[in-house]
Amino acid sequence: MTTISPWTVDASTAYDNRNLTQTTTKSNAAIDMSGFLTLLTAQMQNQDPFEPMDNSQMVSQMAQLSSLSGQTEANSLLQNIAESMSGTRLSDAANWIGKAMLVKSNIATPDRTGAYAGELTLGSAADSVSVDLVDGSGNTVRTIDLGAQPAGAVSFYWDGLDEAGNLIGGDALQVKVRGASPSQIATWASIAAIQSPASGSDAQLITALGAFSPSSAIRLG
Repeated sequence: MTTISPWTVDASTAYDNRNLTQTTTKSNAAIDMSGFLTLLTAQMQNQDPFEPMDNSQMVSQMAQLSSLSGQTEANSLLQNIAESMSGTRLSDAANWIGKAMLVKSNIATPDRTGAYAGELTLGSAADSVSVDLVDGSGNTVRTIDLGAQPAGAVSFYWDGLDEAGNLIGGDALQVKVRGASPSQIATWASIAAIQSPASGSDAQLITALGAFSPSSAIRLG
């Protein structure tokens, strides 16, 4: 004889219980502006024609609606501020301070040792390539002879010293290329600080060339 336990649940009961478990009851503890407006509209449509809502009640409820709307906007603004001040973005950018970033620019600035460096992108091979570093007065401070170069990325570097070992650099210099027509000129810029705009936009990396977003970096060195 088979004994059936009083706790045995058949398939039909299990299905019903599973549906009850998956059913959730929405709390009325909170209501958004749309819900408030729906309730107000329903109240006006179903009011007693012999005792309609007076003006003071209408003004009071509209004031509540306005207050709810303002609170919703304030909460949204606070959320945006919290996201913009989140530690992840700022801490990631802070790790770049003291390093250098290669950015698209035809202006070269010295690093903390006084050296200048950059990179040309050549679309085709060239027999004789040279880079002139020119000051604000149009004078060529230094010419870097790169010789024959294949297509692709070509680096250039100058320590900022003249033939006698004297430092003659120190200023921002324009990069002019002779013997080739590069598709891109990029220079290395030291990262001095980071800035988080009050608007909540992406953090900016401050360099002697100006402010750049981290996404502007071709390479980090």
